[in-house]
Amino acid sequence: MRHLKAGRKLGRNATHRLALMRNLARALIEHERIITTVEKAKEARRFVEKLITLAKKGTLHARRLAVARLHDKGAVSKLFKEIAPRFQERLGGYTRVIKRHERRLGDGGRTAFLELLKEGETKVRARAPAAPPAPRVTEPVHTPPVMHTPPAPEPNPPPAPENPPVT
Repeated sequence: MRHLKAGRKLGRNATHRLALMRNLARALIEHERIITTVEKAKEARRFVEKLITLAKKGTLHARRLAVARLHDKGAVSKLFKEIAPRFQERLGGYTRVIKRHERRLGDGGRTAFLELLKEGETKVRARAPAAPPAPRVTEPVHTPPVMHTPPAPEPNPPPAPENPPVT
């Protein structure tokens, strides 16, 4: 069973992975766009989005937690002063991963851009949205035939006259 096994190991032990995420997050906060491998970009996105959500709170406690995770007071101050107010109205999805066609020299790894969204920018869909479905032709609903019963006689019919008058 794979319980609590989320995340990629990226061929590193835990402390090396944490250092890698801190370095990628620090570079992203500083430059707002970095080039890395696709796998590292997807993992760094999780780390950075949690930091931005923390920075949106703006409290002293949140700032201390961000410093504990990032270990760079300069990057944390930029995160709280410039980046967090940009995403104040946004509920999530502060970053974008764009895959590049160029492979990395050396091992030929797939590369991608990891970037922060701009003020008021929305994520664009990679593919055009699907065409709206064709109008549905509604066929008449088939109802089973209703069995008609003869009307019930009136409970007290008026009495018929016994001897009609002769004229």
